Formats: sequence, C-alpha cells, structure tokens
Amino acid sequence: MIDLSHLGGRHFWVMGLGKSGLATAQALLAGGAGVLAWDDGEPARRAAAAAGVPIADLGQADPAGVEALLLSPGIPHTHPAPHPVAARARAAGLPIVGDVELLYRALPRARYVGITGTNGKSTTTALIGHVLAGAGRKVQVGGNLGTPVLTFEPLGEDGIYVLEMSSYQLELAPSLRFDVAVLLNVTPDHLGRHGGMAGYVEAKRRIFQHRDRARTAVVAVDDEHTRAAFDDLERAGDVAVVPVSAERAVPGIHVLDGLLYDGGAAAVADLNAIETLPGRHNWQNAAAAFAACRAAGLETAEILRGFASFPGLAHRQQYLGEADGVRWVNDSKATNADAAAKALVCYDAIYWIAGGQAKEGGLAGLEPLLARIRHAFLIGEAAPDFGQWLSARGVASTVCGDLGRAVPAAAALARAEKVPGATVLLSPACASWDQFANFERRGEAFAALARAEIDGARAGKEAP
Repeated sequence: MIDLSHLGGRHFWVMGLGKSGLATAQALLAGGAGVLAWDDGEPARRAAAAAGVPIADLGQADPAGVEALLLSPGIPHTHPAPHPVAARARAAGLPIVGDVELLYRALPRARYVGITGTNGKSTTTALIGHVLAGAGRKVQVGGNLGTPVLTFEPLGEDGIYVLEMSSYQLELAPSLRFDVAVLLNVTPDHLGRHGGMAGYVEAKRRIFQHRDRARTAVVAVDDEHTRAAFDDLERAGDVAVVPVSAERAVPGIHVLDGLLYDGGAAAVADLNAIETLPGRHNWQNAAAAFAACRAAGLETAEILRGFASFPGLAHRQQYLGEADGVRWVNDSKATNADAAAKALVCYDAIYWIAGGQAKEGGLAGLEPLLARIRHAFLIGEAAPDFGQWLSARGVASTVCGDLGRAVPAAAALARAEKVPGATVLLSPACASWDQFANFERRGEAFAALARAEIDGARAGKEAP
C-alpha cells in the first residue's frame, strides 16, 4: 500500500466505494487521515463499513475542514450533470481529485509511464509493463487496467509506475506528470460525460499536461484527433514527440503488414509471429509500446524478448492454444459489433461464437467480414435475431443457447472440416448480462471449456 502518512491529521471525503474508492479510503485511514465515505449503493457501503471505513451521507455532511473530495472516476462531476456530492464539494471550494493524484503527490520522484486512448490502452499498458518487468525494471502496472494505484508497492525513485489512464482519471489528476506519455487513438466515446467530442479530446490530451517534466510523448497518428495532437506538440517543441502508426511509414515507429520498423529500412520484428498480438489494432499497440519502452531506456533486443513472451490480456483476443488444427481465441471483451470487427478481421476461417444481450445496432457494420465466418454458434438473448440477420446474408449459423453447447459444436465442426487456419473465436458483439455477471465471467467460462477441448484433442492425438 502507498504510504499516505504525509496526509495524517487532514480530513477527506471519499465518494464511490468500488475497488479504487475502497482502496483510497483504506490508504488514507492507514496514513492517519480522517475519512468520511459514501456510495449510492447500500451493498458497497456495507462492505466498506465492514472493512472499517467510516460511512456518512456526504450529501448532508459538513464540508468545513475537509481537504478534498476523492471521487471515483465513474462518477460525473461536470457533464451531463455533476453528482450532488460533487456539486456540494465544488460549492464549498473543495478540490475534486482521484486516487492517481494521491499516488503522484506521495511519490513525485518515481517515474511514470501513462497510456490513454479510446481503444487498446489496456493491452498497451499490460505489454509495456510486461516488457519492463522482463528487462529487470522495478515496475507496477494498474490504474484503469484494474489494480487500484494506492495498493501499489512503493518503488522509490528508480521504480516505474505504468498507468492506464481513462479520460475520467485524467480529469481528476491535475498535478500528474508523466515521464513518457502515450496517446493511441481517439474515436467518439463517453461524449455525454465530456460535453461532446471537443471535451472528450481535451480530456485525452491531458496525458501531456505539465510537459516541463515529460521527456517523451508517443502519439499514434492514425486518426484525425491524434494527428492534430501530434502536430500541436511538435509546434510547441517542448517535448520529444515520437509518431507511431500501423497504417503508414512515419519517422518514428511503424508497422506495415505486421513488420515493425524503428525508422530504418529493415524491419526489426515480425509481429505476425506473435499469437498474442494479432491484427492491425494490436500492431498499433505494439508500435506504441516499443516507442515507450525505448523512451524508458530499454534496448531493442530487450523489448523484442518481452514481445515474444507476452501472454496477452485476458478476454481481449486472448490466445488459449491450438490442437488438432484448431486455434482457440477468447475475445469476451468484445461487447459490441465494432469491437468484434477488430477480432474478425484477424482470422480467415472462423467458427464464431457470438450473442448475449445485444447492443443498439446489433451486428450492423460487420457485413464486409462475413466471408471469414465458416459458421456461427449463437448464444444468449440475441441468438434468434442474430441467426436471422446472418441467414439473410448467407452465413450459416446454429442457435446453441449457451456456451456449454456452443463450444463442443464449434470444436466438432472445425475439426471435421479441417480448413487451414481454423479458429474458434468467442467475440460476442454483445453484453454478457443475460447469462453472466460480466464479460470476465463469460470469458473464464469459455476459456475453461476451450482448454478442455484442447486437452482432449491433444490426449487423443497422443493415444496409441
């Protein structure tokens, strides 16, 4: 846990008691600070109280003497309307910050690598952390990726904190300075929380705030918003800016047809050979990670060794294994058609497991990728509608209902057809809530069933 004893004797409000909020309250209390905490959900309040956190309705509590409001990033404080507790805090003149701000204030001399973007930031963050750790660096990885930052180990001045930063978190960390800051892409998302696209872009650009400290800005230049950010940083001239691209040659780091270039005429790596980094979107992630790790002081050989051993990120095109000519991939995180498209484009002979609780628009937009699908195995509430949609476009499908039926059916057909490159892909294009608590539980269930199929195929092959 991060030592917050420098805040001892001061008083704070903590609003939101999920993982990061509870960790914030506990770290403050351990440091000797006074805390009053609240969550709109009674189960979260009960759990926090059981953990020793003082609970009080911050909509009624007296703000006098309070140092700041520690706000969980998912709670609005500006658009579309501030949460009542945030509005009370602002009216009382209290700073509104998040847990990352407390981390930085506690350890300002450590090194920080920050990654943001609409898509790909989790994989890029995990990849950078994996490469740095494999090269022997003292590193902690978390933030939006899932590990609350105040549960980190204190690393000292030679440590590196690798932080995935959402737009919400960036708004709540006004002091944070990154040694290496990475911007991957910006496409419309969370616009209601930021008052429109301009506000969302501005929030993402906060990754480059306080450039008096930053040594390197890594900017993927494959969309109009990131290109504009790159141009502005170059014109300012107060930080080294490294462009990266998965679409064209650039003076920094780029990937063409899966080959990674670091500015020279010869490729330094073939990313096509790395099962855990499939597809153009992952090539952009790898290019950004390569640039960030170089800026953090690693040699090319160290970075490439890390790439080769990267296990992938669970539920995001997670390679599970291959047996009897069939590859298995868990992409449970794909909860809409746009996310599923990023997986479908990576494989040529797909036995596709899809369905769940459909999002608005269903499978619209996937038409150019349907030729890659050998057969679809449909689950959840969306299965009948998805089956009709696919049938109208010439794609064979089977309504299986659940993963317990879909996985063996997909395995059987893939093995029977013996098509080169056969891939059983869970990429549901749907939310999970009709059958699972979240996409992680769905992915875990698929992975268990898939590994049983893999083990069974291998055992059968080895039998005399």
